[in-house]
Amino acid sequence: MNEEAFVAANRAAWDRVAEKFAPDVERDVELLRGGGSTLFPEEIELLAPLLPTCRRAIHLQCSHGMDALSLWSHGAREVVGVDFSEAMLVLARRKSERLGAAAAWHRADVLAPPAELDGTADLVYTGKGALCWVIDLSRWAGVVARLLAPGGHFFALEGHPLNALWKLEVPDLELRDDADYFANEPRANLDFPHEFNARTARPGESPKQAFERQWTLGEIVTALADAGLRLIRLREYPHDFWPQLRLVPEERARRVPHTFSLLMQRGA
Repeated sequence: MNEEAFVAANRAAWDRVAEKFAPDVERDVELLRGGGSTLFPEEIELLAPLLPTCRRAIHLQCSHGMDALSLWSHGAREVVGVDFSEAMLVLARRKSERLGAAAAWHRADVLAPPAELDGTADLVYTGKGALCWVIDLSRWAGVVARLLAPGGHFFALEGHPLNALWKLEVPDLELRDDADYFANEPRANLDFPHEFNARTARPGESPKQAFERQWTLGEIVTALADAGLRLIRLREYPHDFWPQLRLVPEERARRVPHTFSLLMQRGA
């Protein structure tokens, strides 16, 4: 599957998924206005020392803007969101306008953000289901490095690559028949956004099919290190950030990692 087809299919799938989040704009605004946030405690722990002095945070693959605006709510002076889905960015703009937030939104593929952003970010943030939609990890890491100002930080909270191997809707940890931690070709997405797009497809319409890419934890860290970033902290967690294994008993599921956080820094 070539890059153009991969990106086009995924953009169409995520444009359609924006329909899921459209009714939540006012609720999201009120959450942020009331001091709420979509950042997890693990994120706040590592980002709290950085955000009060963060002049600009860039969120790659920002979706409908809630995490980016949460960074602003936690102290970033300005946030910039980059996403290839214009339908998602429409929602992000509505929220930031209602909040009066210092925010800007750019429609662009994650591998080609606007050059005007180069070297301007004290923080580049991503994750929560973002990396599987990246088709070229080395180029992506290069984007992270060029967006960062000297001394700037990169942070991700992401689903552990092992999560892509488990069967869904079964009561135990079972490998998918096509499971391969070291797979290097895109495969059809089976959970989200596919389940939403299949459920809401209009009569006579084929569901918008998305495709994902498997990256190992070693590949992710190494790509960023090769791009010039220094590792500060890598942590793995036994809990997931969304209910993927709904039928597996918690004590069983927690025997393997489901989430990781990664903090790295560009040299000064």
